[in-house]
Amino acid sequence: MTKMRTVDAAVAILAKEGAIEAFGLPGAAINPFYSAMRAHGGIRHTLARHVEGAGHMADGYSRAADGNIGICIGTSGPAGTDMITGLYAAWADSIPMLCITGQAPVAKLHKEDFQAVDIESIAKPVTKMAMTILEPGQVPGAFQKAFQLMRSGRPGPVLLDLPFDVQMAEIEFDIDAYEPIVVEKPKASRKQLEKALDMLTAAERPLIVAGGGIINAGASAQLVELAELLNVPVIPTLMGWGTIPDDHVLMAGMVGLQTSHRYGNETMLASDFVIGIGNRWANRHTGGLDTYTAGRKFVHIDIEPTQIGRVFSPDFGIASDAGAALDGLIELARERQAAKSLPDYSAWVAECTARKGSLQRKTHFENVPIKPQRVYEEMNKAFGKDTTYVSTIGLSQIAGAQLLHVFGPRKWINAGQAGPLGWTAPAALGVVRGKPDETVVALSGDYDFQFMIEELAVGAQFNLPYIHVVVNNSYLGLIRQSQRGFNMEQNVSLAFENINSPETNGYGVDHVKVAEGLGCKAIRVENPSDLPAAFDKAKALMGEFKVPVVVEVILEKVTNISMGVEINGVNEFEDLAERGADAPTSIISMLD
Repeated sequence: MTKMRTVDAAVAILAKEGAIEAFGLPGAAINPFYSAMRAHGGIRHTLARHVEGAGHMADGYSRAADGNIGICIGTSGPAGTDMITGLYAAWADSIPMLCITGQAPVAKLHKEDFQAVDIESIAKPVTKMAMTILEPGQVPGAFQKAFQLMRSGRPGPVLLDLPFDVQMAEIEFDIDAYEPIVVEKPKASRKQLEKALDMLTAAERPLIVAGGGIINAGASAQLVELAELLNVPVIPTLMGWGTIPDDHVLMAGMVGLQTSHRYGNETMLASDFVIGIGNRWANRHTGGLDTYTAGRKFVHIDIEPTQIGRVFSPDFGIASDAGAALDGLIELARERQAAKSLPDYSAWVAECTARKGSLQRKTHFENVPIKPQRVYEEMNKAFGKDTTYVSTIGLSQIAGAQLLHVFGPRKWINAGQAGPLGWTAPAALGVVRGKPDETVVALSGDYDFQFMIEELAVGAQFNLPYIHVVVNNSYLGLIRQSQRGFNMEQNVSLAFENINSPETNGYGVDHVKVAEGLGCKAIRVENPSDLPAAFDKAKALMGEFKVPVVVEVILEKVTNISMGVEINGVNEFEDLAERGADAPTSIISMLD
C-alpha cells in the first residue's frame, strides 16, 4: 500500500473514473486539492470568474457528450453557496456533475470559523448526495459512491465538502486496486414491453413522446429505429429535442405552451395514444392536464419509479432506463414486423406531415428595428446541421425553440427546468470544452447575457471560441409579456441613454464595448439585411482569433412571442405564414 494525502487519492480517483475536466476558483481552504491536481497533471482546469459560472461550465461540459461528468471546484463558505444555482440546474435536468468545496478544519466547524458554512445541509435538496467528509479514511469511499450515484438511476449532481485538515491528512490508498462501483439502472421486462406495444398497436393515431432521458441514455439512434419500425410519429420534449432530427419525416414537432410548434400541438390533440419515454410531463409541455390527456391513453417509461404518476396517472407505467426499454421494444417490433402483424400508420403519418407543411409561423419580416423571428430565420441559413445551440430562458429561448432547427442529440443544450438567467455564456464555454472543434452557437436576450457577462473573459483567456447571438430589446421581455395579465409594465425596462455610447440609441449597456473589453470580438446589427454578412464575419473572427464572438442584434423593444395556458389555446401575436416566402427556412416549405 502507498501512503498519500487524501486529496492525492481523490484526484487519482477522478482520473480513473474518467472525470478530467474541472472548472473553478482556488482559495485558501481548497488549496491542498489544487496542489494535488497540479502534482497529478491529468485534470485540466479552467479558471472561472465566478463560482456560479464555474458550476454552469461544468454543467455544460456534462451535457456536451455521452458519459461526461464536469467538475466544479471552489473554496469554503461563499464558494459553496455560489454553486447552489448550478447544482439546482443540473439536478432539475438530471445532469451528472461533481462539486468539490473546501471547508474549515473539522474541529472549527461549530465555532463559526471564517467562511465555515454547513454546505452539506444547504446542498442536499438539489443533489443526489451532499457530504462533509469528517474522517480522512472516508475520502476514497465518498468519491467512489459519488460517481456511482451520479451515473445510477436518474442522473444528477453530487457535492463533496472537504475540511482543510481532512485534505492534508495521509491515508493508505492503492489506486491500482480501486474499482468503480457498478452503476444501477432498472430494465423493463419483456412482458412489460409486450403490454406497452400491445397498447400502442391497438391505437389508430399513436405518438411517441421522446424525453431527455433518451439523450442521457445515449439512445437516440434506438428511438429513431423504433419509430421507423413502427412508422409512428415522434414528439420530442424540449430536453429531448434532437433525439430525432427535425427533418426526419416522423418528427412531428414539439408540444407545449411556449417552446412548441403549431403543428406539434395540433398533432397531439389529434392523437389517441401516447407512449412517453424518458420524459417527466413538464407543465410547460402539457399545459392543463384535462386538455392534454382527454381522449388518449398513456404509457410512461422512466428510469425513476417515483416519476411515474407524479404529474398524472398513466394507463400503464414502466420503471426502466430509456435505452434498455428502446432495445426491448425494437426487438419486439422486429418480431412483429417479420410476422406482418404491425398496423399500417402511413395515413396518420401523412396527416402529421401535412400539418408540418402548413401550420407555420411567419419569420420573414423586413422591419427595422428587427423582429426576432427574422433573426432565427437567418440563423437557420447561416449555421449548418452540425451546430450545437446553447440557450437558457426568456423570449429569446422560447422563440428560438419555435423557429430554429436541431438535427441530432446534444445539439440543443438548454437548462430546461431551472432556467437560471446567466447560465448561457458559462454553459456554452463548458460545451466548447466538451465539443472541441465543433460549431457552438449560444442564444441570449440582453438580460441573460448581462447576468454573467464576465465569463466571456474565460473564453478569451483559454481560447474557447463560440458565437453568442444576443437579441437585444432592452427589456425583460418574457416578464413584460407576462405582466400583460396584470395590466402593467413594471420594473422591466433596461433602457437608458448611455453617456459613453450614444450609438446605442437609448438601448443602455454597450455590449460590444463590454465584450471587447473582456478580450472577445463583437458585432452590432441593426438592419435585417445585414444579418447574413454579420454571421459570416462572426464565423471568420471566431476562426481567426479563437475567442467568443458576440453578434448583438438590435430588436424592436416590444414583441410578444406565441404562448398560452393550454395547448389548444396558444396565442399567436404575429402574422402567420401563408406562403413559402413567409417562412423560407421551415423544414417543409409551404405551397404558395
